[in-house]
Amino acid sequence: MHRKKTFREKLADDKDLPRIERIPEGMVRQWGEGTMVLPAPLEVDGLMRRVGKGRLTTINQIREVLARRHGTTHACPIVTGILARIAAGAAGEAEAEGVKRVTPYWRTLKAGGEVNAKYPGGLEGQRARLEAEGHRVVARGKRLFVEDYESALARLE
Repeated sequence: MHRKKTFREKLADDKDLPRIERIPEGMVRQWGEGTMVLPAPLEVDGLMRRVGKGRLTTINQIREVLARRHGTTHACPIVTGILARIAAGAAGEAEAEGVKRVTPYWRTLKAGGEVNAKYPGGLEGQRARLEAEGHRVVARGKRLFVEDYESALARLE
């Protein structure tokens, strides 16, 4: 029987990425004509690692940096989001084994400053980490958002 790959194994498997493709016809209406990069896992992890204590980034900010680096119109939102989840999962696995310095995944937010419920520790675990770093986290329904997150955005170039 085939065993499931760990997040760290997934992070290390580049699957022939990064790759640049034309924006698919079904996405042209939303994204326009042009090209998009499907980034490599370690590229996304590397950008997430650059966010220092007290600072934040968003998936969209990471996508903008990736598109500039690769000279494309966009970075694929689906692939970038999946790879951020893999980077977060790999960091969670490493922490569970006692590693102290891991990718600070809790500092990478979804659009609009939303906390990603799929990251290790869930919403409450990330809320505790974010508040410990000085951020104010507010609930809107069942979702959590970092208030005034724009003022804490890191420069990722």
